[in-house]
Order: sequence, then C-alpha cells, then structure tokens
Amino acid sequence: MSEYRDYMVRATAADRQIRAFAVTSKELVEQARIYHNTSPVITAALGRLLTGGVMMGSMMKGEKDLLTLQIKCAGPAKGLTVTADSLGNVKGYPHVPDVMLPPNDKGKLDVGGALGLGILSVIKDMGLKEPYVGQVALQTSEIAEDLTYYFATSEQVPSAVGLGVLMNRDNTVKQAGGFIIQLMPYTDEKVISALEKKVAKVTSVTDLLEQGVMPESLLEQMLGEFGVEVTEKMPVQYSCNCSKERVTRAIASIGKQDIQEMVEAGESIEVNCQFCDKRYVFTPDELKQLLKGAKR
Repeated sequence: MSEYRDYMVRATAADRQIRAFAVTSKELVEQARIYHNTSPVITAALGRLLTGGVMMGSMMKGEKDLLTLQIKCAGPAKGLTVTADSLGNVKGYPHVPDVMLPPNDKGKLDVGGALGLGILSVIKDMGLKEPYVGQVALQTSEIAEDLTYYFATSEQVPSAVGLGVLMNRDNTVKQAGGFIIQLMPYTDEKVISALEKKVAKVTSVTDLLEQGVMPESLLEQMLGEFGVEVTEKMPVQYSCNCSKERVTRAIASIGKQDIQEMVEAGESIEVNCQFCDKRYVFTPDELKQLLKGAKR
C-alpha cells in the first residue's frame, strides 16, 4: 500500500524513448461527487476528466502554471470543466450534475451518450501574455480516446490514454485511476509496435484497480519489458483555492452599475464557488465598500 491515498507516478522506459504517468484517483473523484452531488454517469465523466487533468497538469514545469480542460458538448451533460496545476492539485465542475441515462450496449455508464458531439479545449496558462489553447472535436466522447486524439493532433505526441471510474451500488466511487503513455520523437519502430500490442491488451483500467494493481505495478505490467524506471511519486488531491478575497475581486470586476443595483436592493448576496460549492455572503455594507473600489 502507498502512504498516499491518491497518488501519481511518473516513469520512463526504453532508455527514455517512452514517458509514462499512472494515477489512482478514487478519493479525489469521490470528493468531486460529494461537492457536486453528481449522478453516476456524470461522476464517471467528470472523474475521467479529473484523472486525465491531474496527470496532464503534472507535465507542466512552473509552480504557477495552470491547465484547464474544457468540454462543451451537445449531449445532456452540456459540458465539463477541470483545472489542474503542476503540483498534483485538481478541481472541476459539471454543467449539468444530475444527468440520468441507461447503460450503454456494453452495460457500462454511457459517458459518450451524456456528452455527445462536442469540442475539447486544452488551455495552458504558463504566465505568458496569452495562454496556449488547443482544440479538437470529440472523437468518441468517452474522454480517454479524446485526450489521445488531442495529444496526436495538437501536440504531435503519439500517446495512449486509459481512464476509468467504477461506481459502488450506493453510487459512491469504488475505483478511479488512469495512465498516459507517450512516445518521444526518436522512439524505435520495434518499441512502438511492441508497445501497441501491450496497450491493446489493457481492456479496462478499473478492472486492474479492482485486482489491486497500483500505479507502479500498472506501469510495470505495460512497460516492464522496456525497463521501466519510476522517476517521481507525488500525492494528488481535489483542491479548491477559492477565498473571500478572490470572490470579492470577481464581484468588483462586474462593474459599478451592477454592484449599485445590489446595494439598492438592500439585501445580502450569496456567491457559490463553482468548484467546491462553498458559500460566500456579502452584506450591503460590504457591497458599498466594493462600490467605492469598482471600475466603470
């Protein structure tokens, strides 16, 4: 057992021709389910995106770098948003938390049906003037394949992405986790074909987790023959950094006229954080103070 409840490992294999990430994310997906009171299919969809997001966030270099994964879609889910940093923190929210759908033809939660056609945007804010934005059309809307397609087309990095969320009968999260395996530009053709065969054998991430396979052993199973070397292990968690100060700044940015209307209403207003549902109350006196500092 790991000393971390949810954790991620980074590894290299085949003399650094392969880089890999694997994570167990049950606790953070369950935390998201509690915050947003999501239905099983939305728990699975958001859980997969959170799991992919926390691994992709760790690929960034700077401590202040932020990655946002945004899905806008035509299905009943409408969309999902996930934000991750490079330190193992991730948060997210669904646009419609209570979508209910029958299982798909494989008897699994129908994430593809909940999302339908749509666009995946990957936004990397690395402290430059403009964030990097990559966009792809959803391929299967099952999320792992969509991230695989994103890496191949927007970043030109051949990748294999596996993500899974398994629910208990009481709709709590039983297992969650995933992996991302990527080929460096100089990878030998023999390594590529051998790896493709290995990845094809992995039918379900959650089946492996149910068998007690942890991130290190998951990568060992997939990459062992290539000489896998774990280079880092880090805890990951659902973490929201909202604060009254941040919410105050957000209200101040909406402009004087709107704040004036709130003041004239003479009632306290309540603002909920989208990511953790924490409530922030602003009294009429606090709104008057805000009005003095507001622009326009």
